[in-house]
Amino acid sequence: MTGAQLRLLAWFVIPATLLSACVPAVRLDEAATGQPSQISSAPAAAADNVTAPPPTPTPVPTPPPAPQPFALNLYQEGDFVPQYTFEWCVAASIQMMHNLIDDTGAGTWADSVQQGELWEMARARSSNSFNGANPLGWAQVLNEVGMGPYTVVSIADYEEALQTAARAIVETDRPVGLVLWRGRHVSVMSGFESLGDPGQFREFSVTGIRVQDPLYPYGGDPWGPSPAPNSLLTPEQLATQFVVREPRRWSSNLPTGYMLVLPVGQSS
Repeated sequence: MTGAQLRLLAWFVIPATLLSACVPAVRLDEAATGQPSQISSAPAAAADNVTAPPPTPTPVPTPPPAPQPFALNLYQEGDFVPQYTFEWCVAASIQMMHNLIDDTGAGTWADSVQQGELWEMARARSSNSFNGANPLGWAQVLNEVGMGPYTVVSIADYEEALQTAARAIVETDRPVGLVLWRGRHVSVMSGFESLGDPGQFREFSVTGIRVQDPLYPYGGDPWGPSPAPNSLLTPEQLATQFVVREPRRWSSNLPTGYMLVLPVGQSS
């Protein structure tokens, strides 16, 4: 073959080589079917029998505890003091309140001379008292002798008055003064029984009241006999003597209601 023929053959070989390089490779399965194979990079589908996890159950809130019977009484043997005259109920109540607060029993107040002095103090601090001692003078003496702070409140609703007194005893560990007989007599609430602890429940019911009445063993007409020391009265029993106090007989800006000499805050 001449040089010219060799050069011509080379020109035919080079294009054929280039054409074969541009043709895509064919897989064996494509060659067998004549159809291109579908290749996907997506993951395999999950099996039909696989189910989604169950939803997380909503937690059930824990119900609040039900109110249980509760009782508190500051009284100890020897705390009771009788009034030595039919006028000195406020002074005798001051002595008893001191004894209830001082639970050591070392400094019991029960002397008749001291009772007379306390009555004079309360009377001197009672405005328009008809020559006696009223709740304002009672509270002021308690504050001055170191048992306060005490304040006088008047509450229109009877049940609310009992709840207020019970809550004050729990919060201060001090007794409450009760103004009885429309303001003509007083006694001391040393404790109570209730359905529900006032320190834990906003709503509770007072079922019993511990009363220290200095007029025992006497009483008054038409109010009936005074209960024995440390008596537990039902609200209905107490309601025969603990009645609405009308302020018309003495100077006071307090509204008509059930009157309490109430401990507040921390003891001085």
